[in-house]
Amino acid sequence: MEKFFAAVRNMFNVPDLRRRIFFTLGLLAVYRFGAHVGTPGIDKARLDEVWRDVSGTLLGVLDLFSGGNFRTISVFALGVTPYITASIILQLMTVVSPQLKKLQEEGEMGRQKINQWTRYLTVGLAAIQTSFVAHWLQVNGVGAPGWGFRLSTVLTLTTGTMFVMWLGEQITERGVGNGISLLIFAGIVIGLPQGVQQVFGRVRGGDTMEILGVFGLLVALILIIAFIVFVESARRKIPVSYAKRHVGRQVVGGQQTTMPLKINMGGVIPVIFASSVLSMPQSVFAAFPPDPANTTTWWAWIWERFQLFHPGNPYYELIFLSLIIFFTFFYVSIVFNVEEVADNLRKHGGFMPGIRPGRATAEHLNSILTRLTTVGAIYLALVAFVPQFMLSGFQVARLPLIGTWLDAFVSTTPGLSWIPTGMGYQFYFGGTSLLILVGVAMDTVAQIEAQLVMRNYEGFLGGGGRLRGRRA
Repeated sequence: MEKFFAAVRNMFNVPDLRRRIFFTLGLLAVYRFGAHVGTPGIDKARLDEVWRDVSGTLLGVLDLFSGGNFRTISVFALGVTPYITASIILQLMTVVSPQLKKLQEEGEMGRQKINQWTRYLTVGLAAIQTSFVAHWLQVNGVGAPGWGFRLSTVLTLTTGTMFVMWLGEQITERGVGNGISLLIFAGIVIGLPQGVQQVFGRVRGGDTMEILGVFGLLVALILIIAFIVFVESARRKIPVSYAKRHVGRQVVGGQQTTMPLKINMGGVIPVIFASSVLSMPQSVFAAFPPDPANTTTWWAWIWERFQLFHPGNPYYELIFLSLIIFFTFFYVSIVFNVEEVADNLRKHGGFMPGIRPGRATAEHLNSILTRLTTVGAIYLALVAFVPQFMLSGFQVARLPLIGTWLDAFVSTTPGLSWIPTGMGYQFYFGGTSLLILVGVAMDTVAQIEAQLVMRNYEGFLGGGGRLRGRRA
């Protein structure tokens, strides 16, 4: 513990690192200040009434990523959601567009061009999404009728989204950690006291089952956090040998090393992508409800079924977990190109013992990466599902064939009656929140420690170990 506090002191003894930390904290403070700047023309009392009805739907996911700004419709109401959506679209397009694929392979210049297109697409998506939000506010009586309110809301929220994106990029470039992830992290952390207060409020009620439920929730959270830290730090080390080479009059190479591959190479990105994709249709359905006088149209039929599509619904959980697995494989295939790695090894005289350089090495790496990604995808699906199952429950009655019988069984069995409805806590204790909190914290601490070690200071574990983040 003494070495940990010494490392904390050293953080502020290094001028450049101290400047980066204060810069990051300053921009996070600006982000939180914007949460208290409301959008003009909003009826706060009516907005609170609406949120009591929709807080348990997918709009709660939007509120999670925006740090509670969507609940109050502040100028940062959409947060980084349009930016994440734009990133998903462009990364998917790299698979089908030769031009984008070529840009991605051009190195730093290509990445800068793709980032520029991502910004342009973010503006367009933000304008479309904010128009839906403005219409939703008017339909529910939160905003004033007319095009004046709609135009001002679109302009205000789109500008706020671009400012949040700029804050994230500035933190990444001149601060510590990944800016977009830190903004989401800050939004979740700021809501934790409210969630803790809700837990203590139930405990003070004195009900025995409530107390046991809170105790079980705390135990589950501790175990899940420990499991996340364990898996995020796990590595598969592949042995690599370098042949001796003559460079001028010197002999280089001839050393043995390892190539560490993470079990969860995708980090929390697949879960964020899956949550964003599922929350996008909610804006459309919320903004355009059917006419109450005519409930026989096709739109009314789709709208009615979509209202049942929320956490706890078996079909929602199936699609959510499938998207997590898909985005895990997709994202890993983008960030780790086995053919490029095998080619770089061959160029530098490296090889894996028993594996021929070139194509055979790429196939060997691909088989290892496929197994690791499978384990990582299952891990992400479990961590995202188990806390959500405890909080939102699982509507077993909607299961085909056995749903009715299973619902009657769990509803009449002591200790299982909470399964269809869940414990009723907020998103702050969900699997997505825990993954973001733990993963971003590990990344940021690992980057700070790397800065300390680079300047000949001891890290948080002293000279005997190194903390590793998800991207280390």
